[in-house]
Amino acid sequence: MNMSGPVKISKSERFQTCQEIAARLHEVYQDKILAIGVYGSVSRGTDGPFSDIEMFCVLEESNEDVEFSYEWSAGPWKAEVNVLSANVLLETAATVEDDWSLTHGPYFSPLSLFDPKGFFSTLKKAAESPAREDFTQAINGILVGEMYEFIGKLRNISLNGPQTYLPYLAMQFAQYGAMLIGLHHRKLYSTGAMVLPESLKLTNRPAGYDHVAGMVMSGDLADPSKIVSACEDFWNGLEAWAAEHHYVIHSERIPF
Repeated sequence: MNMSGPVKISKSERFQTCQEIAARLHEVYQDKILAIGVYGSVSRGTDGPFSDIEMFCVLEESNEDVEFSYEWSAGPWKAEVNVLSANVLLETAATVEDDWSLTHGPYFSPLSLFDPKGFFSTLKKAAESPAREDFTQAINGILVGEMYEFIGKLRNISLNGPQTYLPYLAMQFAQYGAMLIGLHHRKLYSTGAMVLPESLKLTNRPAGYDHVAGMVMSGDLADPSKIVSACEDFWNGLEAWAAEHHYVIHSERIPF
């Protein structure tokens, strides 16, 4: 048995494994299966020699909702199969969360291995269904729930430490900043590795974001004062950006 982690596997070998997994799913779930598809890098054709396998197994609706995952390593490769009732997957696809720009790509273009009733077309329509208000609500949630909290932590650290937390905090500023920009544009990022560079290609970025993102991408996170200054500038840019686009950070009254 290979115990050294993932090894190089060709695209054709990986796709053959996907088909073998699909065949096993048919054996286990039989006529309950509505659709089987592959998502992630394999579905896009961008999988590398060490990429893993990610799949949907969609079950016909029943009296009991199903939502769980098989995730395992065979030694040379790793796979994850999400087993879900159709209604559960459709509801998830139609919901806008903080990380929508990173998580919802699979719902738009899975690689179909089995789809006799055209379910994946229905899934795409569900993913396209959220209104602008849904994205605005998610943006407001990040601004208050994440960015406002981050700037408070940054200011506490500036006074009391520990400065060792600052590099991680800068990464959080950059990551959630990219999520804000993606939600604002309804832009899907291709992979987690490309979130920051792809966000920098979008317009209407808050002032100060580019500097923080650039520091994180380059690993320039050794100078505490530089991190604090960059993140404070980004926070000021966020406040102006939110006001410009009518997003809400501050409320004049308790909301209940």
